[in-house]
Amino acid sequence: MAKNKVGKLDTVAIGDQKILRGTGGELHQTAGGDIPTLTTQQGTPVADDQNSLRAGQRGPTLLEDQHFREKIFHFDHERIPERVVHARGFGAHGYFEAYESLSDLTKADIFQRKGEKTELFARFSTVAGNKGSPDLARDVRGFAVKFYTKEGNWDLVGNNIPVFFIQDAIKFPDLIHSAKQEPDRGFPQAQTAHDNFWDFISLTPESINMALWIMSDRTIPRSLRFMEGFGVHTFRLINAEGKSSFVKFHWKPKQGLQSVVWNEAVKLNGADPDFHRRDMWNSIKMGNYPEWELGLQVFDEKFADEFEFDVLDPTKIIPEEQVPVRIVGRMVLDRCVDNFFAETEQVAFQTGNLVPGIDFTNDPLLQGRNFSYLDTQLSRLGSTNFNHLPVNAPRCPFHHFQQDGHMAFHNPTGRANYEPNSWGKQGGPRENPEKGFQSYGEDMEGAKGRYRSETFADHYSQARQFYVSQTPVEQGHIADAFVFELSKVETMAIRERIVAHLLNVDEDLAGKVADGLGLKSMPKPADAARPTITDLKTSDTLSIILNGPKSFKGRKLGALVTDGVDIDLVDALKTAVEKEGGQIEFVAPKIGGVKASDGTLIEAGQKIDGGPSILYDAVAILVSKDGAAALAKQPAARDFAADAFAHCKFIGYSEEARALLEKAGIWSDIDDGCKMLSKKSDGAAFIDMCRDLRFWDREAKLA
Repeated sequence: MAKNKVGKLDTVAIGDQKILRGTGGELHQTAGGDIPTLTTQQGTPVADDQNSLRAGQRGPTLLEDQHFREKIFHFDHERIPERVVHARGFGAHGYFEAYESLSDLTKADIFQRKGEKTELFARFSTVAGNKGSPDLARDVRGFAVKFYTKEGNWDLVGNNIPVFFIQDAIKFPDLIHSAKQEPDRGFPQAQTAHDNFWDFISLTPESINMALWIMSDRTIPRSLRFMEGFGVHTFRLINAEGKSSFVKFHWKPKQGLQSVVWNEAVKLNGADPDFHRRDMWNSIKMGNYPEWELGLQVFDEKFADEFEFDVLDPTKIIPEEQVPVRIVGRMVLDRCVDNFFAETEQVAFQTGNLVPGIDFTNDPLLQGRNFSYLDTQLSRLGSTNFNHLPVNAPRCPFHHFQQDGHMAFHNPTGRANYEPNSWGKQGGPRENPEKGFQSYGEDMEGAKGRYRSETFADHYSQARQFYVSQTPVEQGHIADAFVFELSKVETMAIRERIVAHLLNVDEDLAGKVADGLGLKSMPKPADAARPTITDLKTSDTLSIILNGPKSFKGRKLGALVTDGVDIDLVDALKTAVEKEGGQIEFVAPKIGGVKASDGTLIEAGQKIDGGPSILYDAVAILVSKDGAAALAKQPAARDFAADAFAHCKFIGYSEEARALLEKAGIWSDIDDGCKMLSKKSDGAAFIDMCRDLRFWDREAKLA
């Protein structure tokens, strides 16, 4: 993997900014005029704030990089006790079941025996918002799993998006500072629609690929159960013979992929800011256990050398068409926590928690994360003994000489608290070269310095590949998201710089965003360190719509009912939903429920003004004639129908519902995504329709 080449800095212009750029495309915004020189806290001038100190361009980060250590150390300790990032989370217990032995690839004990189950704890989270922020913020979702293996804890700490904003961890404090609420005013929270964030993105070309991902529907998932997870970085697998393979980790939801539309997300945050938490809690409590399959993309040095991009670059993916994902096991979440604080809040994940058979690569973002997490846990949990907490403690035997410290639950027993010692069996544990963790013996050479490999320099090609791999509906959502976010940006130059970057991704996308912003003229394309590769093959796996649920299993139907509703229609629909493995919830004018046509009481799960259609994957409106007339006078009932239609949901309705649908303004636009339910068999036919995500054909007509 000899991809090293040192080059010099050159001056480029991005909009109104004059900036130095290295061979890797990284930016160096230089002091000049009245701008002071950046220094460390000790006053030492900083020459390079874009790259950590490494042994060779593609080598590991060096421990002696005190500027990076100071910067990340201070960042990790900015908040107590709330997490600086990923503060709002939901955790659950479960297990991992191996489908096969992977002894040919790795000696990791968890992958040695087919059918063996390993206890685990998973936590899902938003990134930018504080603990009290809403679940449906447009944001990356954290996806972290702690495996309690027989050889120690392995933490796979990832996201629901396979790439990241930055290539070097030294920029992580800057990224998060820009995304968080602006420091002079304390807002906005849990959203990136403000000047600071887009200013940073506009001056950081390596972030453009991630910008496309975060403006997609990936950042507004319908449920945590319906999103993918990724390890993001390239890791190594090492087998018993010492042979190494590269690997990327994937979590594939067995429920399929599903997201909401933006208008729906905004309303969900108002109707139920705990929507994702409640959905996961209820699903597990009902026995509808969420499942994901673990997949591996495994490749060798030859592929890494020939691949169009650098496999150590965390802003890039390896398309599944080039390296197929090998499914090797499944994760099942089958138990909610007993206490949220003790488990979900105190769980401590670390990228550095590996087990024999799994190892790091020189990905500079991963190397920096390995520095960062211990600092974070000390600040947040208050002691170096955070691993004594039950949720963090390994389930296998553990022995060491570490002692004392704040809240030490376990101290070494006996005379020896050091090694080597001469006390024999009473002298405590000893290292084991055969079973112990050993880093892969990778050959390394290179000059010590701060630089970015030129193999990291292509910032637009994969962004284009992601965009053209989306369906037209999803492409429209991406353009709309850019327009919404940039409309909140007050500085015109920032808007123009983002459009300038988008011109290097796709001219049609840039045109739509520029038109939506009302730009009077199109800016020039941003200077690019590498020209955009326009003929990368599309990848269907990058689309949500093309990978949606194949059934209504695990999804929820909201049925609006009134007194006098036809009991046969209700029973038929309920039977069809439950047969499919879905859930039905009745919404009524009063929480006490309604009396059906035969006098049966139908209990309501929601009152109409507390159960809007945004809470459901599809809706049915089963009402009597008098009931429809009464509902037509209620704004909440009209919104129930109108929102479901606007959000392209499938709608089932009884003939008597016409009065409500007319008042909601949708009767004249009834389409093939709506089905009249007049006989028992219609219930099953309607649920068959609902197996698709949405009736997307409606969206173009509503535009």
